[in-house]
Amino acid sequence: DLDISWLNKTNEIIDLGSVTVDTTSGGGAIQIGSNYQGGIIFYLEPGGLHGLIAAPYDQAHAPWGCYGTFIECTDKEIGTGQANTTLIVNMCGEGTAASICNDLELNGYNDWFLPSYLELKEICKVDAIGGFEPILYWSSTEAYKNYAISVYMETGDGNNDQPKFNDAIRVRAIRAF
Repeated sequence: DLDISWLNKTNEIIDLGSVTVDTTSGGGAIQIGSNYQGGIIFYLEPGGLHGLIAAPYDQAHAPWGCYGTFIECTDKEIGTGQANTTLIVNMCGEGTAASICNDLELNGYNDWFLPSYLELKEICKVDAIGGFEPILYWSSTEAYKNYAISVYMETGDGNNDQPKFNDAIRVRAIRAF
């Protein structure tokens, strides 16, 4: 029997021949609500090895972008926020909610993105993620040519009738691990 407890994260994988010791998890089990890799975990895939992390605070308020252009192909499902963000940035350029997240460097990480509709709704379920104003936040999910989906963070209710040019809607970045 071999029992090793790591108190400090060393970001190494140590190969001892027939035994591999992975110290990249930083000791202790990760769980929803834990501070981890630059933010707070709000979603874990089955098995707990991968998930999504919310930035600990809002990034800005900004327009969604591309008013009058139907991007298509944006999805609402969990796991699609990164692809949505890339589409929006490629089509709309700078100064959008997606580009703010895409360009973000926070707590040593630079792979942030604007959450999809269902990713954003998932954040509402986690009390440990604070700092949300009781107002609308942009998702990376487009509704129509001139509208995108936002979520009222106090209740988790979605609203797909927000004009893409509305620059009063808040932005909170997420990242995957």
